[in-house]
Amino acid sequence: MSINKKGWTGKILQVDLSTGKTDTLYIADDVYEKYIGGKGLAGYFLRPHVTLPWDHPDMPLLVFTGPLVGTAAPTSGRSTILSRSPLTGTVGDSSVGGRLGFQLKRAGWDGIIISGKSDWPCGIEIKNDIVRIVDASVYWGRDTEVLFRDLSDGRRSVAVIGPAAENSVAFSTLMVDKHHAAGRTGIGLCFAAKKLKYITVYGTGNIPVHDKQELREAREEIMRLTAASPILMGQHGFSCFGTGSIYDLIDSRRMMPTDNFRKTHFDRADELNAYAYKESYLPKKHGCMGCHIRCKKIAGRGEMSGLSMPEFETMSHFTALVGNTDMHLVMKANTLCNRLGLDTISAAATLACYREISGGTDLSGQLLDLLQEIGSASSELGRELGKGSRSFAKSKNNPHTSMTVKGLELPAYDPRGAYGMSLAYALSTRGGCHLRAYPVSHEILRKPVATDRFTYSGKARIIKIAEDQNAVIDSLTACKFIFFAAGLEEYAKAFTAVTGIEFSGQDLLQVGERIYYNERIMNSLNGFTEEDDDLPMRFFSEQGSSDNTLQITSLDRQAFLEARTKYYRIRGLDKHGRPTPGKTKELGLK
Repeated sequence: MSINKKGWTGKILQVDLSTGKTDTLYIADDVYEKYIGGKGLAGYFLRPHVTLPWDHPDMPLLVFTGPLVGTAAPTSGRSTILSRSPLTGTVGDSSVGGRLGFQLKRAGWDGIIISGKSDWPCGIEIKNDIVRIVDASVYWGRDTEVLFRDLSDGRRSVAVIGPAAENSVAFSTLMVDKHHAAGRTGIGLCFAAKKLKYITVYGTGNIPVHDKQELREAREEIMRLTAASPILMGQHGFSCFGTGSIYDLIDSRRMMPTDNFRKTHFDRADELNAYAYKESYLPKKHGCMGCHIRCKKIAGRGEMSGLSMPEFETMSHFTALVGNTDMHLVMKANTLCNRLGLDTISAAATLACYREISGGTDLSGQLLDLLQEIGSASSELGRELGKGSRSFAKSKNNPHTSMTVKGLELPAYDPRGAYGMSLAYALSTRGGCHLRAYPVSHEILRKPVATDRFTYSGKARIIKIAEDQNAVIDSLTACKFIFFAAGLEEYAKAFTAVTGIEFSGQDLLQVGERIYYNERIMNSLNGFTEEDDDLPMRFFSEQGSSDNTLQITSLDRQAFLEARTKYYRIRGLDKHGRPTPGKTKELGLK
């Protein structure tokens, strides 16, 4: 039995770690069309179990590809990792690059559903339709670098957790193919709860498509639009400097989180930008499978040669947020986080919270030691910090110092400098996340059109549409960055060419709406309401850093709440932010 359309394999791998059994699951064609793949299909399978504790053996751990993965569609090599977050209790997902999705699809699988819990540390090794659960006790306690060295062979994709996950760090990650992190929400801890140390995948199959010529034309159009995008392919864009290319821009707009979000400008920013990293490390381009932008950068010179360069959020948080001015220390911190399996955003934000509670002490001399203590749980302080900033601040009777939404630490865009971002943070289904809607695109980068960043006017609808778009992007799966240039219409053409199903950009957007509403339903089932769709009070009571020409004021609380109410109405939620029976039925969700 198999789906009769192209683009999908029609098979989903089920692995029960409690019994050691594996099976193949086949689902109806209409489920594929309603949820597409990636985050959509993963959310479909999470929903029946989402009210279970995150570490319950029956809580599924989901790894899914999309219909474009493994085809000639640009940036179509990503995959989604999903479960319930141990850090927030919300839907806990991560879109990750590397070759994991590509190899899984070539092996003949649209996704993996992992349930149960092993009695010993184990690994899952997949080669086409041969699946083995192997003893990984020898690797338990070892850092990710050891596993990549031993398991990588140049062909298969390797996804591993580090010591942080094994030591119950709530913001631990899954590292994929050495340079790519499934970060945020603590997905690594979900692996550790099942005693699953790693997954390797190797496939030799081909991905058939419906119309190769039509796909070629869609690809050429997307590539043309990408080539014309300064932010992606320009001499100062992502392709040349990585995501760190916006470091100066964000600071100049007075929205760089500094000193745990007490300021919005960093005096030393011009010494620690992407150009400074390029001069010191001569980075080489690296990218996800099927991506021509290649925004990932690998150090090409010095003792860090061959190691991952930090992304923008890591550059910002390990400098401005924690008060550090040593670029080389950022490199070391990024490398240590990758080896321990720590999310760099949450790690730095938690240390910034600790620094404020401690009276603003200089962390530079102890930064690496603190990260090591967190990842290894080798001290009482390390164990406390490993629970995340919300838990740590509450334990110290300073809850206002935790800059989180729904328990997820905020990334490197201060919401006082972009009001759409304040709304996006508050409403994100996985907590303080910039990627659910990414209003930086239009508020700062002016793509697809510029909007006034200091107003809530029109932002509720913009955020809702962007959430729907990004939900379906993560389900196809593709890279959000390419949508600085291309749009859903271009990707709808690619989707139709691959699958043979006639979809317009609007059709894809409606699928995205279903996927995102399903996440609101899951959070509601776990008790989340409008009280959780909010920001730390600091943003409403304290001003940002201004200069002679730009005033960064505190957010207007009333205007924020009115915008949130408008969003609820547009999204089809009730006044408390909860899903309604009418909208649920309209979207075909039970």
